[in-house]
Amino acid sequence: MLPILDPFRTFSFPGMIFRLLLALLCGGVIGYGRSKNGCAAGLRTYMLISLGSVLAVLLTLYENEMIQGAWSEAVAAVGGKFDASRLASQTITGIGFLGTGMILKVAHQQVKGLTTATGLLATVCMSLAAGAGFYECVILVLMLIVLTLNVMVPLEFLFKRRLRNITLNVEFDTLEHLESITALIEEQNAKVFDIDVEVSGSPASAIFVLQMSRDNSSHSAMLSSVAELECVNSVQELIS
Repeated sequence: MLPILDPFRTFSFPGMIFRLLLALLCGGVIGYGRSKNGCAAGLRTYMLISLGSVLAVLLTLYENEMIQGAWSEAVAAVGGKFDASRLASQTITGIGFLGTGMILKVAHQQVKGLTTATGLLATVCMSLAAGAGFYECVILVLMLIVLTLNVMVPLEFLFKRRLRNITLNVEFDTLEHLESITALIEEQNAKVFDIDVEVSGSPASAIFVLQMSRDNSSHSAMLSSVAELECVNSVQELIS
């Protein structure tokens, strides 16, 4: 532990201000990165969640101090018990419901919002640590969250581009052309695992789940070859 931070670990007014500002700053740093990426939960969402989480811990500390002080006689009279971890655990449960609402199933069987939901959960736990005065952990977790949500994005994209598995959403003129598109894919030594045809709407469309060969595993080459077919109107790779 850093001795210089010891004065702010006590339950005092300066300590309360420091915990609130630290959580607000950390939540703002994470939320700013999410806002730049156009995510549903952005700067203000992360800042408010951080403040609320710290407040839950501060309220726990306040109640604990009051039970041992001004409320001691009343607590002794009614025989009440106090669980210091209850508010923090309920905060995590509550953010679980909020995170679930962020997860949506959108078009083409894609699921969006998983990273946002888990980012909110990690931010809440970080803010609970700030409220408890575990400042060294807060700074470390902040750096790791920012690293995961921002710096790791291009590395994750590069990793997915190197995978042999690929999912394509192809729009074409009519369902009669489905066989020719499948034949072209198989000519590239790719194995088709599943074809999900969307019968509604015009033009026709289908989702191809396939695995490319080791010798021909370029995602760009596969997209280009399918797009060159005259019957194909558009083709895009679905990346979850």
